[in-house]
Amino acid sequence: MSGMEIWNNPACSKSACARSVLDEAGVGYQVRPYLDQPPTVEELVEVLRRLDARPWDICRLQEPAAVSRGMADWPRDTATEPRWIEAMVASPELIQRPILLLDDGSALVGRTPEALDEAVRRAGGATGTA
Repeated sequence: MSGMEIWNNPACSKSACARSVLDEAGVGYQVRPYLDQPPTVEELVEVLRRLDARPWDICRLQEPAAVSRGMADWPRDTATEPRWIEAMVASPELIQRPILLLDDGSALVGRTPEALDEAVRRAGGATGTA
């Protein structure tokens, strides 16, 4: 079976759910503890490309690190993307989780059953094991 990388926060129920769904479907994956091993700017830019997302699309604006920076009021345009990315690399808890990096070059934010089913489908695992 193919595998994937999951950006995991062990304290996050959505991350735990994603791991459970992947385990049940027999999908292999590697866990990246992204809070302890934050992505580089280049890695985050690549993940955003794979997600077809902008930085603010995957930023947790309710986190204290976002509130203290006033990020909810930051402009959301091409010129400010580097500022968003730098903040998320400096404070990785701002990155939405779990992010699933699939072998086919795509990525998903695995927060919904639909996203997890899609990840299992793309990885060639068993579906419908709810």
